[in-house]
Formats: sequence, C-alpha cells, structure tokens
Amino acid sequence: MPGLVSVKSPPDAPQLRITVPEPPPHNPPRTPNRKPPSPSPSRSKPSPARSAKKPPPQSPNPDDSSLDNPDLGPFLLKLARDTIASGEVTSKALDYAVRAAKSFERCSVEGEPNLDLAISSHVLAAIYCSLGRFDEAVPVLERAIQVTDVDRGSDHALAAFSGHMQLGDTYSMLGQVEKSIGCYEEGLKIQIKALGETDARVGETCRYLAEAHVQAMQFDKAEELCKKTLEIHRAHSEPASLEEAADRRLMALICEAKGDYEAALEHLVLASMAMIANGQENEVAAIDVSIGNIYMSLCRFDEAVFSYQKALTVLKSSKGDNHPSVASVFVRLADLYHRTGKLRESKSYCESALRIFAKPVPGTTAEEIAGGLTEISAIFESVDEPKEALKLLQKAMKLLEEKPGQQSTIAGIEARMGVMSYILGRYEEARNSFESAVAKLRASGERKSAFFGVVLNQLGLACVQLFKIDEAAELFEEARAILEQECGPCHQDTLGVYSNLAATYDAMGRVEDAIEILEYLLKLREEKLGIANPDFEDEKSRLAELLKEAGRSRNRKAKSLGNLMDPNSGRTKKEGTKRWGFRI
Repeated sequence: MPGLVSVKSPPDAPQLRITVPEPPPHNPPRTPNRKPPSPSPSRSKPSPARSAKKPPPQSPNPDDSSLDNPDLGPFLLKLARDTIASGEVTSKALDYAVRAAKSFERCSVEGEPNLDLAISSHVLAAIYCSLGRFDEAVPVLERAIQVTDVDRGSDHALAAFSGHMQLGDTYSMLGQVEKSIGCYEEGLKIQIKALGETDARVGETCRYLAEAHVQAMQFDKAEELCKKTLEIHRAHSEPASLEEAADRRLMALICEAKGDYEAALEHLVLASMAMIANGQENEVAAIDVSIGNIYMSLCRFDEAVFSYQKALTVLKSSKGDNHPSVASVFVRLADLYHRTGKLRESKSYCESALRIFAKPVPGTTAEEIAGGLTEISAIFESVDEPKEALKLLQKAMKLLEEKPGQQSTIAGIEARMGVMSYILGRYEEARNSFESAVAKLRASGERKSAFFGVVLNQLGLACVQLFKIDEAAELFEEARAILEQECGPCHQDTLGVYSNLAATYDAMGRVEDAIEILEYLLKLREEKLGIANPDFEDEKSRLAELLKEAGRSRNRKAKSLGNLMDPNSGRTKKEGTKRWGFRI
C-alpha cells in the first residue's frame, strides 16, 4: 500500500523549493519531517546525491511528430527530473516536462486513466509553481486528477491523492483559501478510502487540513480534525511523542482563538512536557512563549513575565542575542508592559526588537520580520502614535508584496494601514487601503468572515468622509448581512454597523429606514444588552429627532429590571472604538 502522506508548513518556512515526484512506490514510506506546503505531490526530500550540482543533460530537441513515440515520454520525463536534480529549474526543464506530458497525452487511450500522464503533470505543475507561474499549474493539476482512477489500485490512489494535495497547495499560494481547503478535503477522502480512518498518515493529513482551517479562521472544523489527529497519534505513537506534542500545540492555538484559555493552557503544558522528554529545548522555549500569551490573556501578568523570561534565556543561549525569535519575545514583553501601564519598559523592548529586525541575521525570513513589525505597530497604535504605526505597517507590507501565498496577511496589514490613515485624516489613502484589502479578501474566499465584515464597515466610514454616501450604504448593508450571520445581532461590531447604516440612511433622506434600524437597535439594547452603555443615549436622541421629523412617536416596550444593567457597562465608548479607530 503506498504511503499517502501530507505535511503542513511552519510559520517560518523557507522559500518554496521544487521536489520532483518519483513513480508511486509499492512500500509505505515513513512520514517525513514537516516542511512548507510544496506544489509538488512528493512529500519526500531529494537525497543529497540527487541534490548535488551536476551538469544538466543535453536536449534531444525532438519535433512534435516524434511525440507519438511511446518511449519518448518516459525519456523526456527523466530529462526533466535530471535537469531539476542538477540544481536548475529553468525553461529547459519546463520544456522537457511540457513535451513529456504531451507525449503521454498523445499515446494515451481517450477516456482511459493514464498514470504516466498524471505523474508527468505533477512534475510540470511543480516546475510552473517553482517559477511562480501558479495560475498555469492549476489546469495541469486538474488534468492530472482527471486521468486517475482510485478504483484501479494503490498507485492510482496515490496519484489522485497527490494531485488533490498539490492543487490545494497551489490554490493556497494563490490565496484562494476555500478552493484550497476543498482540494485537501478531497485528498483526505481518497487517503481514508485507501488506508482506512486510523492510519497514522491519515492523521498527518488531518492535521494539515486542520491548519488550513485555522488559517481560514474556521476554528470549529479545525478543532474537530485536530481531535481526530490526536486520537490517531495516540493509537500509533508512544506516550508524550513529538507527534502528540505538535497536535497539542495546534489544539492550544485553536482553543486560544475560541477564547477557551484554560483548555489552551492545559494542551501547552502537556506539549511542553513531551518536548522536555524528547530533549527539544528550543521547542520548549517556543511553547513557553505561547504559555506566556495565555497567561497574559488571563491577566496573570507575573506568570506571563516568568514564561517569557524563561524562553528568552534559552533562545539567547541557543540562537544568539540577535535572532528574530529573541525579538519576538521582546515584542511580547513590550505588549505585556504596555498593558500593565509600564510604558517606559514597553518602549525599551520595542526598540530592542526593532534593532534586531533592522539588521536580521542570515536565514531570517521576510515573514518573520513583517510579523514582528506588525505586532510592534499595534503597540504604537495603542499609545496614540499612528504615524509610527503606519510607517511600520508600510515596511511590513513592502516585505511581503512579492511573496506568494501572503494575500490574506497583506489584506490584514492594508486594513490596519487604512485605520491609521483614517485616524490621521487621510481619508482618500484610507479608502484605497481598505479597497485593496477588500479585493484581496474577496479573491481569497474570506468574503463570509467576520473580519471581512469589519473591513467593509471601515471602508464605508472612509466613503462617508469622502461624501460617497450611496457607496457607503451598500458597504454597510453588506457588512450587516455578514456580521449578523457570523457574530449575531448583539455583537459589538454588528451594533456598530447598525448605527452607521442608520446614520447613512438619514443622510440619504431615507428617514423611515433609519427609524426602523434605530428602533431595532434600541430594542436590542433594552431587552438583551441593557441601557447603561453610553451609546444608548446617543442612539435614543437620534431616534427622537427622526421621529419628530417624521411626525411619529415611538412605541415603548416594558423592560425587565434585570436588563437595566449592561453587563458590558465597564467598556466605555472610547474603549469600544479604540481597537479599530472608529465608532463601530
């Protein structure tokens, strides 16, 4: 039975590297170490001998008529592999792969599965991806999937699985998250059919898919898959294995995203114990940073400082004082001291981190630096220094612009740049940043996420400032529909959109629509949220003015005593708007 395996990339993954698939093996290979999502279906690294530099083979340069020779396809495919193994991913390798695929296509029987064509298509798509031509790889991989038949044995199942996973990776690099996840799900189905639901390699693919769901902020699905992965690895691995530790770290991330901090902490502690048992000091330090983050979320600041300092000691001794991982801990400490009001210490740690990012050590990725700059910008934003925050965001943006697969990250940075520009009164710049972010989020399939709804609301506010009222109304309406679905009508973000939409309708002369929204908004506050929130009086006054203008009076409903106190009354109006820089 072939090894249908898959791995997921760590956040500090190196630049994409091509790996050429070999013909399907008949013995199950071991699951390799985790590496970045590769457009190649092969999950194994080339051997050192194959990776060594050697002269590329000479081209036979056959004409198109010779492609009908059934012996030519395998020969050209070998030439393509040898050219890549020589260290060159060039037009010559691409030419060999294209000709090989054409030869296999011509020699195939129409309507019949063709395993050789599928494998050559995988190689061709991998070369396209290594050259950054992801769009051209998609139809090639779709064709590769079409010419396999999973019912014809393990080799066809492996080729079909590899094709779906490779296509998913390619969509991921294009920023099309939903399509990417769909391909991974199809690959998982094929793998389960071939190997059964409890095979260890199925667990690897479940974790791969769970991480994809985390990136898409689909945490319920990610949690379900991660639980399945844990069960599979517990059945196949020793207690406190590295596989289980990796699963628990992912589960902790999911629990943290869902606000279940205690469960996240439990998973991290168990993962740390497993890493200690396996002598993984650097991994223990990384987990200590995550534990510190959880403690900070729980406002257990002393314990958070202890975890960060513990991690800092290990990272400095093992990686050096100027390593980006050290800078990332400085950023976390800066955030902690800012939250506790120790602004001098916070600024000092920010400056230390920026010095490291300004002169990165060899091997530091652009993603690491951009992530650190983005986090520091959030601290500057919190201390009312939007200009400095905007400069850092612009630097982060520049670092990621040419990186494939970073569309969602860039969209998030652009949205924050829009917020900073709005605060500075640069409304045209804000609108441009928000529009660019919205376009990227639409393209990546995140048009139904709560974050997308918030960005639409922000873009609407920028349009209001530029007197583009009709456009603003459309954006607020779309944001309302998304946030009602994703967050519910009582969420703070949804309430903000209601208020903004009512004001926009009023400005457009649609008084009846504005009255309807404000009455609904006040009803929500009175019956479910309480009236102690400072926005209540403002909305009540606005409604009274509109009713007076329309010559109507409001129908009041009785309120229970229990609803007179707003459970969120401690959140002032200023605090409620500080996160985004707007009244939302």
